[in-house]
Amino acid sequence: MHATHAPVGRLWVDRTLVDFLDREALPVAGVDRERFWAGFEEVFDRFTGRNRALLEERRRLQQAINEFHRAHPGRPDAGHYRSFLTRIGYLLPEATEVAARTTGVDREIAEVAGPQLVVPVTNRRFAINAANARWGSLYDALYGTDVIDDGDGAGREGRYNPVRGAKVIAWAREFLDAVAPLASGSHTDVAGYRAGRVFEAMLSSGQIVGLADPDTYAGFQGEPGAPDAILLAHHGLHLELRIDRQGRIGREDPAGIDDIVLESAVTAIMDFEDSVATVDGPDKVVAYRTWLQLNDGTAIEEMSKGGRQFTRTLADDRRFTRPDGTELRLPGRALMLCRNVGHLMTTPAVLDDEGQELPEGILDALVTSLCAMPGLRADARRANSRTGSIYIVKPKQHGPDEVAFTSDLFAAVEDVLGLPRTTLKMGIMDEERRTTVNLAACIAQAADRIIFINTGFLDRTGDEIHTSMEAGPMIRKAEMKQAAWMRAYEDWNVDVGIACGLPGRAQIGKGMWAKTDLMAEMVAEKIGHPASGATTAWVPSPTAATLHATHYHRVDARERQAGIAAGGGRATRDDLLEIPLATSTRWSPEERQEEVDNSCQSILGYVVRWIDQGVGCSKVPDITDTSLMEDRATCRISSQMLANWIRHGIVSEQYVLQSLKRMAAVVDAQNAGDRTYRPMTPREGGSFEDSIAWCAARDLVVQGTWSPSGYTEPILHRRRREYKARYRLS
Repeated sequence: MHATHAPVGRLWVDRTLVDFLDREALPVAGVDRERFWAGFEEVFDRFTGRNRALLEERRRLQQAINEFHRAHPGRPDAGHYRSFLTRIGYLLPEATEVAARTTGVDREIAEVAGPQLVVPVTNRRFAINAANARWGSLYDALYGTDVIDDGDGAGREGRYNPVRGAKVIAWAREFLDAVAPLASGSHTDVAGYRAGRVFEAMLSSGQIVGLADPDTYAGFQGEPGAPDAILLAHHGLHLELRIDRQGRIGREDPAGIDDIVLESAVTAIMDFEDSVATVDGPDKVVAYRTWLQLNDGTAIEEMSKGGRQFTRTLADDRRFTRPDGTELRLPGRALMLCRNVGHLMTTPAVLDDEGQELPEGILDALVTSLCAMPGLRADARRANSRTGSIYIVKPKQHGPDEVAFTSDLFAAVEDVLGLPRTTLKMGIMDEERRTTVNLAACIAQAADRIIFINTGFLDRTGDEIHTSMEAGPMIRKAEMKQAAWMRAYEDWNVDVGIACGLPGRAQIGKGMWAKTDLMAEMVAEKIGHPASGATTAWVPSPTAATLHATHYHRVDARERQAGIAAGGGRATRDDLLEIPLATSTRWSPEERQEEVDNSCQSILGYVVRWIDQGVGCSKVPDITDTSLMEDRATCRISSQMLANWIRHGIVSEQYVLQSLKRMAAVVDAQNAGDRTYRPMTPREGGSFEDSIAWCAARDLVVQGTWSPSGYTEPILHRRRREYKARYRLS
């Protein structure tokens, strides 16, 4: 301990972390070193015991629920079940007259409805790209994805296919006619645009027309008679008509439009949790350093694309001339939030005087807040918040007591860093069942800080299965999205958020689109998120953000929220508490094997990269070779599903182990082109036990019934450290 850690009062802190804080973070943030380290020790002293007590309460409640289901197997009577959950303190009285009071919130969160990127902060290239994804080319997003079909000679081969390009332009013109219609005629018929005090479009007929809604016109770049860009605004989002009659597209376009650029990822979450693999002090420093540099504006990455080397930096703000001649400055980057870890995990980066690991969530609160401070400076060239706020999404909280703990922790951190009260704003991820059924009470505990709630199918399903593990066998994964509890959950989250006054103060969000290459399907389906009253939803890439942004133009999410508020609630607690048990388990042998093989392949495809390469978020091919965005949430649902079926005799443990062995060969073949990949199938004379990654996947299933809340982190962290030690990785 003494070789790798330095003393901080009664604590021992990883020397790599101490050096980073002393030499980089504290000087850049302008925080006194002695004050910080004294406060660091005091915060751990105040909150560690309370953190442990909250985890003990989770165990008590889960044990009581397990005993209830063993005594009353199957789907319980709704009234009896509700009374039981109330008696043990799991279900609290419904909170009424809860009102969010958050102030000092940037308009990207409080006012604008639009896409949200979530990226692993340990991948600097992804992080910079996400920050810069505030603006995206609609032409590129359409041309490079399956939103435009390949038929009739419109394939994507070669440098540029004019047939495909024509389809892109037609799609984009229809979009313009829908969101920024002309007073008469169509954008398809425009021969040229003029800007200045008014917007003018010259139709091919010679007629000059304006916009149907003149307020849509927001500004321009260049000369009024021959603008380089025209800025339009609709539903709070901006879009640019980029005009260049010498450009590759513009020289063939009657109106000279070379591109249409959309305001896309309005916000971005830099993730320290489910999408990263940070298991020790040096790993955490990699994440913290990138977060610091994103906030002080110095983040930089050398990149290559298409054989070309270049340097990627953070984008500057965009400047336009308003119709009245004054300057309009728009942010060039997404407003950044960060997601800390939850309350469960401890970290070897900070030890007590007996060598015991201390809560990682407390460390994250202190260090991510410190590293965000440079982004508060109003005079910074690339400031993050313009209202002086730091935005922290806190996942995996179970009920209002845990939210109250986080709020108190944030207040203590503000005192250590000398920040005004409620500088630290809180996002509550509604992905645990006890939070869902007590959501209003959770919001009440963070009423002065709340800036975000969301739904998330994967983690929420994992917790649903684990909470009711002893009740009986669950329905198949594919059926979960149509289950009564899931439909209620998606509506309840929005209903409660609106009732608690989140509109105008906080985002109400929806989950990730995981099919990274199926953008046509996303464009067809994800419009349901703003239509549901959500003001943001997660996307897996900048391209997806640009395409999803079109949904917020086509649907006015704020208007939908007003309609929902007028119509009243759409779900009840009894709906939320309906356990997704299978009414019949007479699945065929083929159906059982399909379910097990799919889950085993998914777990292995994700875990092997997590353990062997330290990659916490991957584009992993499924068993049919369809690429899916995988993180710990997807791993949690698959492992909990298999653990449940083993627990109730649908399949045996040996059956699942045999599937894991077969699927290891499938995953090895899918990664055959990766020279850094270490196969899981044994060499001659070896065994599957030789692969730490395979053992981790096995543990996730076999130990799934008693792993805390079904979380994957304890097993993954332990096995990743084992891998690093075996292969002497720093």
